[in-house]
Amino acid sequence: MKILNGEEELRLSTNGWDWLGPGAYFWEDNPQRALEYAEECAVGMQVFAGKISKPFVLGAIIDLGNCLNLIETSSSVIVQQAHAGLIKTLKEGGQKIPINKGDNRKLDCAVMQFVHQSNISRGIPPYDTVRCAFPEGEAIYAGSNFTTRLHIEIAVCNLEMIKGYFLPRPIERFNKHLSHLKNV
Repeated sequence: MKILNGEEELRLSTNGWDWLGPGAYFWEDNPQRALEYAEECAVGMQVFAGKISKPFVLGAIIDLGNCLNLIETSSSVIVQQAHAGLIKTLKEGGQKIPINKGDNRKLDCAVMQFVHQSNISRGIPPYDTVRCAFPEGEAIYAGSNFTTRLHIEIAVCNLEMIKGYFLPRPIERFNKHLSHLKNV
């Protein structure tokens, strides 16, 4: 509520497993998945650096701005080149190459950080947001590429791109502890 009321700002997540790199993470058009994630964090089923006592869904109006949109082929090429650059840099420095293992996506995070750092070192404008489909969950039928938790995630790197916040409706579905507000 403090973020919604403008009393606090979101903090960027900077965990080593943040697959889209540092940012404030959102599920695009999917408040139900956001609620599931918050509920799972509250009971320790998801890796989460903070503590959630009351699961809460906050909607945001986001201007994607300069977006690394991994649904576009040109963005995939940027990430492929960053991966090659990261591997070369790490090998030359005698450093260990991070790997993705299950929910721990250290390699993806390192590649995205390399993308951002490369832009800075080359004087290229930084990305405001990173957007990508995430095939989470089980196949919805045998042989399917569709999964039970398939969604699009947006990592907002530049918090200035968040133009406003709102409570998704119906409030009683996505923020049960605020259901008294539905008639306000």
